[in-house]
Amino acid sequence: MLEKKAYAKVNLSLDIVGRREDGYHLVRMVMQSLDIYDVLTFERLDSPEIIVLLNDPETGLNESDKDMQDNDISDTDKKAGIEEDLLGKVPLDENNLIYKVARLLFDKYIWKKDDRAGVRITLTKNIPIAAGMAGGSSDAAATFHGINQLFELGLMDRELMEMGVTLGADIPYCIMGGTALSEGIGEELTRLPDIPECAFLVVKPRISVSTAEAYGGYDALAEASESGTGKKTRIIHPDVDGQVDALYAGNLKGVTDRFLNVLEYVTAEKYPVIGELEKIMLDFGALNAMMSGSGPTVFGIFDDIEKAEAAAKEIETRDMSDQIFVVKAV
Repeated sequence: MLEKKAYAKVNLSLDIVGRREDGYHLVRMVMQSLDIYDVLTFERLDSPEIIVLLNDPETGLNESDKDMQDNDISDTDKKAGIEEDLLGKVPLDENNLIYKVARLLFDKYIWKKDDRAGVRITLTKNIPIAAGMAGGSSDAAATFHGINQLFELGLMDRELMEMGVTLGADIPYCIMGGTALSEGIGEELTRLPDIPECAFLVVKPRISVSTAEAYGGYDALAEASESGTGKKTRIIHPDVDGQVDALYAGNLKGVTDRFLNVLEYVTAEKYPVIGELEKIMLDFGALNAMMSGSGPTVFGIFDDIEKAEAAAKEIETRDMSDQIFVVKAV
């Protein structure tokens, strides 16, 4: 049996710089993985089966497709019919990203050598669902790593990333992890220096946001802004290059001063709780606070973990979320 951790991510900045003919948005953003993670276990089988189980029947979703990428959403973003098996675990079907990754690797490599090989993958969820934290993409990345190791395929990360982008734009970053500049549709990655030592307070309010709606709302807002029609919201774009320079300089405040996520113009207007959470974090000493991805998760960076814990306690006292984390970067 092999165990892998699938780490959540947040966006330290997120800008939309264009759109491809196929509808995917072109982005520039700085990504950061955090010490919030799902756990995947991999077991070899002696029959040609791919079995994917969810270790928490109460989740009730084939969720890895629900949050499969923060850039755009695919037609596979849907609930799957599920039923509890005799072990009290929930089987996830072929629409799940974990299954898709496993099937890709088995078809391409494993079954060509051993047509009786199989795998059982069990997922234990900790990353909030539909939260703008790439939970599904991270699970997919861990599946690439896990099967590559378990079956001794000897594939390099670059090869895994090239396959991963065919299934989801955030998967290549999740395979890489750490601090990175993400461009294109998310597949053009540049590793950056680690963010300076700090504490992250991460809060997922009790709402869910459609990635497709967030990007569609931004498109409408940008078009109205450019044409001068409708609501005249001036879109300010993040200084991504300045944030990258601050990381190279080891300047934490330089990083947080350049927090900006253009999707927040859409999501925060619809859900005031996002702004309310940011204000609490700032009031308790966060260097800055921002929404991650398409939301609704809000995170703040603190130079003192005790301040982060105090803010977390305040949010808990106000009963604004059931999913509150004080963590560090990984």
